[in-house]
Formats: sequence, structure tokens, C-alpha cells
Amino acid sequence: MLQFRYDALSDTGRVRDHNEDAGFAGPYLLCVADGVGGAAAGEVAAATTSYVVSARALAHPGYDPLRVLQRAVGESHAQIAAGVEAVPARTGMATTLTAVLTDGLRFGLAHLGDSRAYLFRDGGLTQLSHDHTMVQAMVDSGRLTTAEAAASPYRNVVLQALDAQTEPTPDLLWLDLRAGDRLLLCSDGLTDVVPDHDLAEILRDPSRSTATARLVEAALEAGSRDNVTCIVADVVDAPPIVGNGAVLGAVLDLANVVDPVAVRPLRSA
Repeated sequence: MLQFRYDALSDTGRVRDHNEDAGFAGPYLLCVADGVGGAAAGEVAAATTSYVVSARALAHPGYDPLRVLQRAVGESHAQIAAGVEAVPARTGMATTLTAVLTDGLRFGLAHLGDSRAYLFRDGGLTQLSHDHTMVQAMVDSGRLTTAEAAASPYRNVVLQALDAQTEPTPDLLWLDLRAGDRLLLCSDGLTDVVPDHDLAEILRDPSRSTATARLVEAALEAGSRDNVTCIVADVVDAPPIVGNGAVLGAVLDLANVVDPVAVRPLRSA
């Protein structure tokens, strides 16, 4: 049965006074949510989304991964909307989401925003997610080069996120993964300042925990002004295990979750 062995770390960083990143890492689910910078209560949006996605995945082991992720995205949107209605000062809160879920055979990716998922295979690094940002849209249309996008003052302008107003339309993709692959899920506190060739070099380290620590340290040493969250996970083929895991960042404080008892079971797979 295909599953993950993982290490994960979320760091507030050297500039911000609290962590608006949240995440979860377990044998069947990896996810990172980054509260949109500058918006009210970004940590609530991120923690709520990470909690809903992980709670739904844990409650429905073996279900269709993309179905579970799609339902979790919709439920996260509803919870964020409820959170704004309950506390109007939260108006504007939003979060990215990048999540990979497996049923033991298939792997599904759900993605909104500019957190990222990478595949490290045979020494090469491939970005699995596609940034929903203004500069990426300009690169896609040929109006900017990749180098120009990296230096643009608008590179952090997110065009899609989970918020209270807009019905979410995440990218939902099947991933072709196999035992021996390594995944990196991370917030833009890492990728804004550490280039892909450095990520690949660090991911060569056979120790997941060392690689995770080195990634966070690389971001901080490069001057990241954001929270930094990294999950390094290896795909393995092993007997089934209990699907619990580690929570990260803002979701460590359940006061950041709009309604921790709101997850409902799916009626059918």
C-alpha cells in the first residue's frame, strides 16, 4: 500500500510576530495552507482549512482522493464564510491550499494559490502545482519571462484563494507517483527566496528531517520576511498504518479554527 513517510516544520520566521501558515502531514495526507498576507485573520483561514482537509481525510480513509479533497475545499470555504459572519472583523481573510491525498493506490492534488508541491525523482525537481498569481498569469500569456516574474513586485499577488466570497475552483489533478519518489510541499516563505536548484540540492539529503531543517534555514538565511512551512515526504510501499499525523503552525491552536466539530461524514464514496 503506497503511503508517505514524512518530516514537517513550520517557522514563524524572523520578521512576523505570529504564524499564518498551517498544515498537516500524515501517512496518507500532506497539506499546506498559507493565510494570505495583509488580510484580516489569515491564520484563522489557514488553520480552518488545514483542519477541515485533514479531518475529512482522516474520517474517510480509502475514499476517492479527489472527491474527498474537492468536498473539503468546499467545506473550508463554507467555514471561512461562517467565520466572517460570526466575526465581521475577519472580513477579507483568505488562504492558499496545496494538498496531496492518497488512498493507497492513487494520489490526488488539490491546489489554490501560490503554496507549492514539488516532485523530486531521480535527482530532478518538478513543480507539480501551478501558481495562481498575477505574475504567473503574465508568464503564461508571454508578457513576462520567468526571470522577470521572480523579480516583480507583484509576484505575491494571488489571483485564487480560499475566502468567504468566491466559490473556490481548485486545480484537481491525479499525480503519477511511485515508491521512491520524494515530495516537497511548502509555503511561499521558502520559494520566494530559495531557487529551485537549491531546493533540489537540499532534497538530495537522504534524511527527511535534515532536509526539512535545511530548507527552513535556507529560507531564513536568504532573508525571507514570511512564515516558512516545509513538508518533505517519501512515497513508500508498506502495510497499512493508522492515518494520524502532525499538525503545523496556526492549527496547533484550535482557537484559530472556526468550528472544530463541523466536519460531517460523506454519505457515499
